[in-house]
Amino acid sequence: MEYSEKVMDHFMNPRNVGEMENPSGVGTVGNAKCGDIMKVYLDIENGIIKDAKFKTFGCGAAVATSSMATELVKGKSVQEALEVTNKAVMEALDGLPPVKVHCSCLAEEALHAALWDYAQKNGIVIEGLKEPVDDIEHLHDLPEEV
Repeated sequence: MEYSEKVMDHFMNPRNVGEMENPSGVGTVGNAKCGDIMKVYLDIENGIIKDAKFKTFGCGAAVATSSMATELVKGKSVQEALEVTNKAVMEALDGLPPVKVHCSCLAEEALHAALWDYAQKNGIVIEGLKEPVDDIEHLHDLPEEV
């Protein structure tokens, strides 16, 4: 399986690893099929993501996509963070092997789950944000693991 240099860099030197004391929002999503679990923490002030952290139990691609997803949302508005899709994460990493595309979906869903938590805690509606799922297995049309 061939990984890009960016994927390897974010796996070997992940950014934003850790937990937050009092996060504005937390999202946890898993994939029962492969066993990956991703938890994203967001610190949001005045609708801007000041900081993002993650803890991921999973393969190298899961770690790399978590790292890149948190990098992509820092400094963005809540609305801009919603636009960080699995495709955006994959493009930023210069692609993923087909059997690892689900890792980028996990990153998108964990991020959206943290935004949902933030919205719930603050009694606000984030335009276009859907209620998160706990397990992404049935969410996307993902290629089967090889």
